[in-house]
Amino acid sequence: MKHARRIKTSERLPGLSELGRTGLNRFGGWIAEEWLPDLQGSKGAEIYKRMSTNDAIISGGLFAIEMIARQVPWHVIPGGKSPADIKAAEFLESNLYDMEVSWPATLSEALTVYTFGWCVMEKVYKICRGWNQKDRRFKSQFNDGRVRLRKLAPRAQETLQDWEYREGSDDLLAMIQLPPPDFRERRIPIDKCLHLRMSSSKANPEGKSGLRGTYRAWYIVSNLEDIEAIGIERMIAGYPVLYVPKEIADPDEGDEEALAAHEDFMQLITGIRRDENEGILLSSERYENGDPKYELKLVSASGEVPGTNQVINRYKIAMAVSMLTDLLLLGQGKTGSYNLAETKSRIFGQGISAILDILVEEMNASVVPDLIAFNPDLFDDLEKPPFFTHGKVETPNLEQLATYLQKLGYKAEFLRADVELENHLRAQADLPLRPIMQTHHENAEEDREEDESAEMRHPPQDEEVPA
Repeated sequence: MKHARRIKTSERLPGLSELGRTGLNRFGGWIAEEWLPDLQGSKGAEIYKRMSTNDAIISGGLFAIEMIARQVPWHVIPGGKSPADIKAAEFLESNLYDMEVSWPATLSEALTVYTFGWCVMEKVYKICRGWNQKDRRFKSQFNDGRVRLRKLAPRAQETLQDWEYREGSDDLLAMIQLPPPDFRERRIPIDKCLHLRMSSSKANPEGKSGLRGTYRAWYIVSNLEDIEAIGIERMIAGYPVLYVPKEIADPDEGDEEALAAHEDFMQLITGIRRDENEGILLSSERYENGDPKYELKLVSASGEVPGTNQVINRYKIAMAVSMLTDLLLLGQGKTGSYNLAETKSRIFGQGISAILDILVEEMNASVVPDLIAFNPDLFDDLEKPPFFTHGKVETPNLEQLATYLQKLGYKAEFLRADVELENHLRAQADLPLRPIMQTHHENAEEDREEDESAEMRHPPQDEEVPA
C-alpha cells in the first residue's frame, strides 16, 4: 500500500490560516470597545474602583461575593486511577498551599475580574529547596528540587498603558504597564500571565465589568445623595442671607478694599455650617435711621422638601439586581418569603460558581501546562493530566439528598464499592474524604477474600482423563 504524499507547505491547506478579524474596536493597543469615554482604559478602571469602594450597595455585594468565594474548597482531580495519576494530582494540589501568598488571598486578587472585567496576574515559579532557604526563589515547604508555583502576582488594572498585538493580526502578545512608584514602562508577555476575563466577546482583553450594568444607577444615586445631603443641611442650618453696605455688595473694580471685603463675606456665607466651629462676627455699626449696616439672616425653606428617598431606593434596588445581590435587601421592605430567598440565593450562588469557573479554566489552560513542562518526569506516562476544580458554592440540603438516595434504594454498604460517589457524598457534608489508594487496597483485599471463599465453597474437581 502506498503512503499518502505529505503536504509540505501550509499554503496548500487554507484551513490552517486565518482570513477574517474579530472586529474588536481598537487603535493599536488602545481598546475602544466601550462606547462611554469615561469608562475606557485606566480612566474607567478608576471609576470602577470608586464604585466598588464608595457605594454601600456595590461594596456590600462585592464583599459577599468575595467572602463566599473564599470559603469554597479547591482540589485536584487525577486524570486516572493509577498510582502515577494520584502522585501527579498530589503534586499539583501542593502548589496551592506552598505559595508566598495564601490561596484565599490570591483568590481575592483574582476576583477583581468582576469589578474591572479583566485581571492579569503574573505567574512566578520557584525551585523547591526547603523552608530554610533565604532566597524566595528557592524557599518551599518541600525539598524535592521540583518547580512549583511561587505566586500569582497581581498587576493592577489602573496601571495598564495599552496592549501589544502582533502586527496585522488579533494575536495578543503582551500587557504594557506603567505602574507606580517609578512609573517605568514594563512589558509583560501574555504567556507569562494568568489572564482572566468576565467576557471573551471579540477576544477583548479587557472583557466586560460586572459593574457595567450598575453604572447609570450608581451615577444617578451618587449625585442625588449629594443633593439630598446638601438640602438636609440647609434645612437644618437655613439659607444664609447677609446684608452689607452697597459699596461692598457691588464694589467698584478699582476699589481693592471693597473687593477684598466682598470676597471675605462671600466665603463667610458659603461656608456656614452647623458644627463645633459655628459663629460669626459682624460689626454693630448702624445707619442714621437705626438700621444695622451688617445683618445676617438664616432663611428656612418653605413648603415640603421633594422626596428623594423613594427615587434613590429605586435605583439602589436596580444596582443590586444588576449584581444578583438583591437577596441582601430581602426583609428590609414589606415583601419577601422563604421560597423567594431560596431562589435568589441559588441564582446568586450559581453566579459566583461561574466566576470561579473562569479562574479554574485559566489555571488548567495556563498554569498546569507550565508545571508539566517544568516537571516532565511526573507527567510523561500519564494518558491524561490532572486538573484543578472547585467545590460547590451553595450548601446542599442534606435531608433532601438523603431522601433522594433512599428512594433510589442506596444503602451505606453499597457506597464502599464506589469510592467516587462515597467521597462526593462525604464532601457534601464536609466529612473527611476516603483516600483513593486505601480504597484500591481494600477493594483488592475484598476481591481476594471473595475468590478464596468461592474456592472453599466450590473446590476444583479432578478432571477425568480419557483412556
